[in-house]
Amino acid sequence: MNRNVLYLAIGLLVAITGTIGYKLYQERQKTTGIEINIGERGVSIEKK
Repeated sequence: MNRNVLYLAIGLLVAITGTIGYKLYQERQKTTGIEINIGERGVSIEKK
């Protein structure tokens, strides 16, 4: 029984670590800075 609890605890830690890592990865992939578009109405600049 003690081994099962240990395996469960390790599994939970791995799942939590994976979830947090994925969330941090998604946050870093968001683009920041300035977006410049040239279209029919001319040049538009947006700060993100």
